[in-house]
Amino acid sequence: MNRLAGHYTYGRLLRYCLAPVAMMVFSSIYGVVDGFFVSNWAGQTAFAAVNLIMPALMILGGLGFMYGTGGTALAARTLGEGKKELASRYFSMVTWTAVVTGVLTGALGSIFAPDIARLLGADAGMMKDCVEYARVILFFNATFILQNVFQSFLAAAGRPGLGFVCTVAAGITNMILDWLFIAVFGWGTSGVALATGLGTCVGSIPPLVWFMTSRSSSLRLMAVVPAPGPVAGACLNGMSEFMSNISGSLVSILFNFQLMRYVGEQGVAAYGVVMYVAFFFIAVFFGYTMGVSPVISYHFGARDRQELHSLFGKSLVISLCAGLVMTALAEILAGPLAAVYVGYDASLEAMTIDAMEIFATCIVFAGINIFSSALFTALNNGLISAAVACLRSLVFQAACVLILPQFFGVSGIWWSMTLAEVLALLVNMVILAKEQKRYGY
Repeated sequence: MNRLAGHYTYGRLLRYCLAPVAMMVFSSIYGVVDGFFVSNWAGQTAFAAVNLIMPALMILGGLGFMYGTGGTALAARTLGEGKKELASRYFSMVTWTAVVTGVLTGALGSIFAPDIARLLGADAGMMKDCVEYARVILFFNATFILQNVFQSFLAAAGRPGLGFVCTVAAGITNMILDWLFIAVFGWGTSGVALATGLGTCVGSIPPLVWFMTSRSSSLRLMAVVPAPGPVAGACLNGMSEFMSNISGSLVSILFNFQLMRYVGEQGVAAYGVVMYVAFFFIAVFFGYTMGVSPVISYHFGARDRQELHSLFGKSLVISLCAGLVMTALAEILAGPLAAVYVGYDASLEAMTIDAMEIFATCIVFAGINIFSSALFTALNNGLISAAVACLRSLVFQAACVLILPQFFGVSGIWWSMTLAEVLALLVNMVILAKEQKRYGY
């Protein structure tokens, strides 16, 4: 029997999603470590430079989430229909397309790195760090994309634990090399980028080999010529995740722009800390959706509406409970985490604590919003998923970050994330109710 089949109790569902959750949380931890070393060894300017250029790099690397989530939904649904060989062909088409895309976008991004940095508002003091960091990261863009692709496909193949092991190995590699390259060798932003890039190699190459050689996997990587139809279908279905990535990056650019306008470089540094910490807490929700999505896709393909309804209800309860816990933790840890990152500057530390305490209030709403978008991707409805994701991560956040500061100053910038999540939740409730009869969840 396929590992995705059968009834899921709360216990079985949480056990199946535990590895993807742990994988995403661990990924966020080594991102946190990156920021810690840059801030404390390279300084505030380098830290601000990395956070200024990062949103543009995430747009390119975010292609992996599009290929991974869209392709996984297609392959898992096909497995649910009992077409194992066809599912492997779809998986292979998407994977090889991702490799080629990663190489091309990495090369183009590296060529235009100085122009991108200038466009994002880098001043003379930040330019060198921005360009060096970008070019080293983009050299590894293909492995970064593949790592994101395989995180989703390993869950569909019934091997989420393997994804966790690879992510842990990549994270440990990254953290050790962070210390070696930055604290010991003093390579600054180039060092942290190199450590991250080598970490993605550890996270992507072993799964690549496993998919090519394993006899037990329900998905096999084979030599195929990508067909436009399935690849385009996977990209369209995964467009919501790519749009979320693009939207998040564009909104980050807006945040940085507003903070440079209202506070200056110090505001960008504070926002950088908030984003590192935010990813840690939000990673729980992304990990859960990464685990549950192929399960939903499988039962959708098998036309098991009763199990779909069960998975939907359980996921809402889990998302809400996790949101409450994560909000409480974020409030409690705001002070200690700010001290770890920017304790060397009292005014920057105070600003960071204020920002983190306000940000924490958005987490309780984020879980259900993230699940809502992932649900429609899993149901192979990329259009609704993309619309939901775009409203949440672009339209509402952009509007709030542009409007609220006019009335509330810097506090309005921090509160914009919470208001955007509330607005997105209201829209999601309407869409979920409207589509429930159609899909039977």
